[in-house]
Amino acid sequence: MEERHGLSTIGQLSRSTGLPVKTIRYYADTGIVPPTTRTTSGYRLYNTEAAARLELVRTLRDLGIDLATIRRVLAHEADLGGVAAAHADALDAQIRLLRLRRAVLRTVAHRTPSEKDITLMNRLARLSAEERRRIIDDYHDAVFGGLELDEEFVARMRSVQVDLPDDPTPEQIDAWVELAELVRDPDYLARVREMARAQERALAAGEPLAPGRAEQEAAELVVARSRPAVEAGIDPASPAGQQIVAEVAPAIARLYDQADTPRWRAELADRFAMGADTRVERYWILLGIVNGHPPMEPTVPAWEWFIAALRAGARD
Repeated sequence: MEERHGLSTIGQLSRSTGLPVKTIRYYADTGIVPPTTRTTSGYRLYNTEAAARLELVRTLRDLGIDLATIRRVLAHEADLGGVAAAHADALDAQIRLLRLRRAVLRTVAHRTPSEKDITLMNRLARLSAEERRRIIDDYHDAVFGGLELDEEFVARMRSVQVDLPDDPTPEQIDAWVELAELVRDPDYLARVREMARAQERALAAGEPLAPGRAEQEAAELVVARSRPAVEAGIDPASPAGQQIVAEVAPAIARLYDQADTPRWRAELADRFAMGADTRVERYWILLGIVNGHPPMEPTVPAWEWFIAALRAGARD
């Protein structure tokens, strides 16, 4: 920087800082960076301290801090560390919002949603963590409210978090939008409420709520034998389908210490049907996607196939 007895003109400051002369004059006129002195002709002159002050103002402006706050900092009316922390927090929020916008745009780019879908997607993606949590809390209230259920079970269900990351993938945005719509769908809410009422009746009857060893082994057997049948397109009522039931149903009856009769098969089908719902399973799959968990392989199609096969055999 050229100096005149340790002082610099506005032009020299402009060249050294890259700030326009007009901006430096504005800072001088508003008292943000006043000149150190003036020449006899009235030209503004700045010493090294004023030049350093100007550099600080420029840096703070580059960081997005408004002039009113900068004035308070320079006047020692505001703590620079506190101001920086507040602006860093604000930038964090802006960065999160920009990442969400990017994810929404990527989602739109990968498919062709309607204008309504895009609006909904953007609105739901911009919700805060607390607002997302409130949506799930309202869902749990609608499902469990007023029922006499196992407190530990309800607490476990209510502890489920919807942890959409700050930089979500298009798949996570899609999953969150679908999840938010699902938990507010009246038909879905009625179905899950029905399942909760079944739990209430079982609790009142003294039946165990947590799956025991027999239930776990039966579930593994049903899925292991029914899933290949679904994949192969086997009709549950066909001879091939009934052959699978003939092999699986007696094994399940032994696990439950029951006689394998047509009536028992019909009751077993009703029992399995109460807990088998594609939408309920979809809820957990969507939660896993939003929260970044490993993919969950659907099992409900296998259960639905076996339930249909049981009922077909029970009618014979």
